Amino acid sequence: MRFPTFLKSLLLGVPVGVTLLDCVGYVARVEGVSMQPALNPDATITDYVFLSRWAVRNMDVQRGDIISLISPKDPSQKIIKRVVALQGDVISTLGYKLPYVTVPEGHCWVEGDHTGNSLDSNTFGPVSLGLVTARATQIVWPPSRWQQLPSTVPKTRVPIAMGKRPAAVAASTRSVSNSSSNPIEEVHRLN
Repeated sequence: MRFPTFLKSLLLGVPVGVTLLDCVGYVARVEGVSMQPALNPDATITDYVFLSRWAVRNMDVQRGDIISLISPKDPSQKIIKRVVALQGDVISTLGYKLPYVTVPEGHCWVEGDHTGNSLDSNTFGPVSLGLVTARATQIVWPPSRWQQLPSTVPKTRVPIAMGKRPAAVAASTRSVSNSSSNPIEEVHRLN
């Protein structure tokens, strides 16, 4: 008995599709106004974004990344926010129980771009990197809004003090410091 071509395609396509969705990424609809003006700038039009699971597979998030994460308040809900601070950073809060917070190791501080209209770290505090599910890389719908999403922190929300640097940067610092005996020259090479 021969399988029809359609069934062969289906048997091959389903596992490949599931693997792509699980490892690479997927398209998701963005609801609400918490990320205005970056996402949904006009309340009448809904943005759809590509969420890259691959980009966060090693929990490698950067300041300014727009990420999807499991809500610390309601684990059945996924939310989308911007990373404002990383572990070791000191951030001034907006209505949190403390005026300043040092982000603990393995955590990040996330906020919506529409300050005051967002359920974010100013409500629930630093977020574990284990809750991060994907990074939003592009707006894919509507066609009039096709664009890459830049990883930039609003100037008013830059951390007061920066924390630890990633291991790759620390390694390049060691190689520079070994090549020069002038500490001032070393600092300028690192910046």
